[in-house]
Amino acid sequence: MMTCNTREGMDSEYDRKSELIAFDDSKAGVKGLVDAGVAKIPRMFIHPQHNLREKSVSTNAQLRIPIIDLEGVNSDAILRAKIIDKVRNACEIWGIFQIVNHGILKSVLEEMIKGIRRFNEQDTEVKKEFYTRDSSKKVKFVSNFDLFQAPAATWKDSFSCIINPNPPDPTDMPAVCRYVVSHINMCNTK
Repeated sequence: MMTCNTREGMDSEYDRKSELIAFDDSKAGVKGLVDAGVAKIPRMFIHPQHNLREKSVSTNAQLRIPIIDLEGVNSDAILRAKIIDKVRNACEIWGIFQIVNHGILKSVLEEMIKGIRRFNEQDTEVKKEFYTRDSSKKVKFVSNFDLFQAPAATWKDSFSCIINPNPPDPTDMPAVCRYVVSHINMCNTK
């Protein structure tokens, strides 16, 4: 298990790079820390005080993530241009948005969530097979895409799969996630 440091006792002896490398080499991600019984948040996850002040978020309850409706996106060129502008605007201002009327069945979305849950609940050794920073891989599990660039790591793990233009072969997916890719492949051949 990794050494976990908190703000108390921080000193010039801290070797952030070694902590990041050890974390990444474990290929266990944040859930691996939790499963190993980490009792304190490792120092690599703690943002410097000056970053916290600079990035403070408004507590305005009126703020809402943009919702973009794709209804008619493929049938009307003018509407398509408006939707593209909404996406561009949401990306520039928010960095996030919600899409509705995208045509993905609710059952597929629910199965995706179940598949991710099943993936994360697997034994760490199984998940390690998919842990990579290789951007050319179509299927990957990684903790913090920007682990070695960000001033502080984010308490998250990600499982991703490049679907377009060609979904991966279902056998390249973790067994617990294959249903969704198989379903997507069936939809793409129609």
